[in-house]
Amino acid sequence: MRIGEVAAEAGVSVRALRYYEEQGLLRSERNAGGQRLYTESAVERVRLIRQLFAAGLPSRSVREVLPCVDEGTAPPGLVDHLEVERDRISERIADLLAARDRLDVVIANTRNPPPECEHMW
Repeated sequence: MRIGEVAAEAGVSVRALRYYEEQGLLRSERNAGGQRLYTESAVERVRLIRQLFAAGLPSRSVREVLPCVDEGTAPPGLVDHLEVERDRISERIADLLAARDRLDVVIANTRNPPPECEHMW
């Protein structure tokens, strides 16, 4: 697959793919004309990279995780680091859910104000 095809299918920019390569997160081959060529699995790898970035992992951590995905093994200490990251993500999810719940209350009260709020309108 060419770089534009991977970018379109994965929903990222061509620039992002180049960055992932610079960071050692993604590999490509070059054809005779120097164009990047990717395997079909590159799209799923890019989606995984995006998920890990969205979760807040830095590229250094993503670079450590990807071989674990590929080979099913992890260097010493990495699993502990990943558990810390997972816990951080879980806390973030809890915070976001609490914020959503507060917004639900505000929305509900705005649509149907309780009697004690009617004087405000």
